[in-house]
Amino acid sequence: MAMAELLGLGDECREGASGALVLASSCLADNRLNLDVYPDGCRRFLQLFEGQRGEVVQVEFLRLSSNDRLLGTSLGIIPHLKHLKSLVLKGGYARDEFGSCQHGSLTNLPPDVGNLRCLTHLDLSFNSFSTLPSCILHLPSLRVLLVSHNSLVALPEDFGSLRKLTFFSAMKNQLKDLPQSIGELAVLQDLDLSENALEFLPEEVGNLHNCTELDLSGNRLSSIPDSLANLKSLRRLHLHSNLLVTVPASLASLPNLSRLDLQNNCLRAVPPEIQTSPFVHLRGNPLGETEPPSQADESSAKGLRRLFLASGEDSFTVTSEGCKVVLACGIHFYFPPGAASDPLRIYFRTLAPDPQWVKLRHHDVLLSRVLELQPHGVKFQQEVQIWMPYASPQTLHQHEVVVRTFSGQSWSDLRTRVEQKRKSKHVAHCSVLHFSWFLVVSRLVENECKVPTEGTLLFSSVDPNIKVTFPAGVTEETRSVKLQVRIVYETSFASPLLCLFQDSLLDFLRPVRIQLPLPPGVTGLNLDRSRLHLLHGDLEGQTWDDITSQVVLEFTHLYAVFEVTHFSWYWLWYSTKTYIGGIAKKVYERLRMYQVNFIALQRKKDPEQVLLQCVPKHKVDPVLKKLQDRYRGPEPSDMVEMFEGEQFFAAFERGISIDMDRPDCVDGRLSFIFYSHLKNMKEIYVTSPVDRKGQAVKGQVSFYRGAIPESIPEDASRRRKGPDSLWLATLPIKLPRLKPRWGENPGPLNGFSFPPLNLGNAETGYLTQANLLSIARRVGADWQTIGLNLGLTYQQIERIGYNNRQDLDKQILDMLFSWAQQNSEDPDSVNKLITAMKKSGRQDIADEVETIIELGRQKYRESIRRVGLEQESSTEDSAIAMT
Repeated sequence: MAMAELLGLGDECREGASGALVLASSCLADNRLNLDVYPDGCRRFLQLFEGQRGEVVQVEFLRLSSNDRLLGTSLGIIPHLKHLKSLVLKGGYARDEFGSCQHGSLTNLPPDVGNLRCLTHLDLSFNSFSTLPSCILHLPSLRVLLVSHNSLVALPEDFGSLRKLTFFSAMKNQLKDLPQSIGELAVLQDLDLSENALEFLPEEVGNLHNCTELDLSGNRLSSIPDSLANLKSLRRLHLHSNLLVTVPASLASLPNLSRLDLQNNCLRAVPPEIQTSPFVHLRGNPLGETEPPSQADESSAKGLRRLFLASGEDSFTVTSEGCKVVLACGIHFYFPPGAASDPLRIYFRTLAPDPQWVKLRHHDVLLSRVLELQPHGVKFQQEVQIWMPYASPQTLHQHEVVVRTFSGQSWSDLRTRVEQKRKSKHVAHCSVLHFSWFLVVSRLVENECKVPTEGTLLFSSVDPNIKVTFPAGVTEETRSVKLQVRIVYETSFASPLLCLFQDSLLDFLRPVRIQLPLPPGVTGLNLDRSRLHLLHGDLEGQTWDDITSQVVLEFTHLYAVFEVTHFSWYWLWYSTKTYIGGIAKKVYERLRMYQVNFIALQRKKDPEQVLLQCVPKHKVDPVLKKLQDRYRGPEPSDMVEMFEGEQFFAAFERGISIDMDRPDCVDGRLSFIFYSHLKNMKEIYVTSPVDRKGQAVKGQVSFYRGAIPESIPEDASRRRKGPDSLWLATLPIKLPRLKPRWGENPGPLNGFSFPPLNLGNAETGYLTQANLLSIARRVGADWQTIGLNLGLTYQQIERIGYNNRQDLDKQILDMLFSWAQQNSEDPDSVNKLITAMKKSGRQDIADEVETIIELGRQKYRESIRRVGLEQESSTEDSAIAMT
């Protein structure tokens, strides 16, 4: 049959077909036919074969779209291309009404394809194969095989006959098991079986001695064979998002392993050899944790659904059947059956604490980020249990850990149970009926009681010698009273600090009797009453008044007893000073200060990457020890003092600068908030306007104080005013002289021009052109993997590589900005970038982008607050919740 008839052309159209042949001929160059980018690519291929058969049969590289309706006809010609080395028959070029990629209709290949003895590369991704065509097993030279995004349920038993295969990807299929012959792929280097339904692996996988990367993530594996320890060439092993309950300890002995990803599994115990390895990632596992209460255990036995969410996910659905949910950050939820009467979508996110919003009380210590759960205001039928991990306050012996929640107007403490799972892991457990904002804090131990009209006794659990006696008739209505005690080690002249507060604005009707221990070394036998002072402080600690002459003090051998009607801070001092209030104020101020050091380190492999951190004095040595293998830099700064929740800035000086478009950049300086038990760390890229090809740049980073928390004593705030008092420390930063790459032309980034853009939206934060340039500097030879995970086609990646050959910088920039321009209108583009970086193994870049975006959200909220819209928005939300 003539090709014109095959294409459906009548005699009257043959002249037009001749013109089409000329157009198709322009696609044939250098033994390549890239026709997958044309809607009528298969038609052009058929026309070329009809008109220029002698040239077509010499083609070595052929790409066709399997979404093309003429692909079936074109398949009959492919076996004639005896010199073919690379064949791509991919789907995914067309999209459905929801924007999802449409798989091609390809379900089989002609048997004669097995006669293509030169074929080394075969890509059949995004098709509809349920079984692997048998002809593939007869391709003697095949080295690269991609069958991802199909419907394969099994591989052929003789799959191992592909003895020259070095790369095999079958991700996003439905594979349930693997043939034993897979161990015969002696030269296989890269095996991707992620996102299938594998429940076990054959022992023969351990025979892949040349394998350098093995991806088994997103399957149903509950165990892995010990034979994986035989893969001595393995560098990266991905096992995240499975159902693993244990892993062989021998994995830690693999000599070349640089990444072992075990996140989001069911591991409750991990061999010490693996747990202590720096290349192991274990987030999202219930390590050492107990199950929720017995009710949850019973429900679990009946098949209660368990959800393990990856780091890129931000929501899940709860049904009336209930479920257990584990977030990648380690937070757990238990929704009992019946908690939600109808299916409910739960949204979550973690936020950096903002001191303008997160108001800490005196002596509070923040132990976690803020967890926001939505929808707000919805009431559950049964209490939902939450487990929040937090930084262990090992030095705070007088404190207790509580979960604090925000109602939209004020913070309140929830009844909390603390569970210690491992030596260094603690979780705070609470139950709630409503979702809002939650965080974990350490507060002074609080003792509480109800005071009825007949009176009662309240004593401190920190120091049982501190007692408060309420006589009969002290109140007309029952009221709640709370007591906190702060033991003072900073001076030997004072008793413990006592704070009393109540839920009523009225003073008591009768005096309340208080017993306090005498200061250390003082007894009723050696007491000089003229030196003993009883101080009363307001709740903010701003003033301390000597009320000794206003009360009747009684003494026993060990205690002082007095009566009051007003509640606040009370403190006994033993001193020769006539005026003791000023001294007490200074000591009280120091009780709330932390001694800290600043560190500024540069990554050894990339000196432009700088790590800045504010570390409490007692943590400096452990932090430096942990970082010394990857970073180098000067000794920590001298010790300075800071308050919990105090703001400070880092300014790069003397020829070193940063991206001014960062959301956390204020007037050219990086903004930090100091919290003693959080990391207070940022890792950023620095640049220099100085030409570094001739010389190194010797710059510095200086730290300055910022806004003082509102509750800081007035004297302390006043002392810090003025430019000289704002400076804290300065550390040197050195950028080495640049060594130009081979073939690099003069000028920064070879004259590449960058289009202006803003990715994202105002509410979630933007990524600007400058942000993308900063990201590009961190990307290396893995740019192709990142591009594919961003959604660029293989054809686009190849074109970028060809157009910018011998210039890695341009390849990276072209890839990033090509993707950015294609997604400039997509409000979810930033999340896609973060997900792509994580999938590509670049968690470091993903973390930086998340930090930039989070700070962008904060700036957006601040701008809303400044123009007065936040109150209106919260009022509307409340109205909606009430309706």
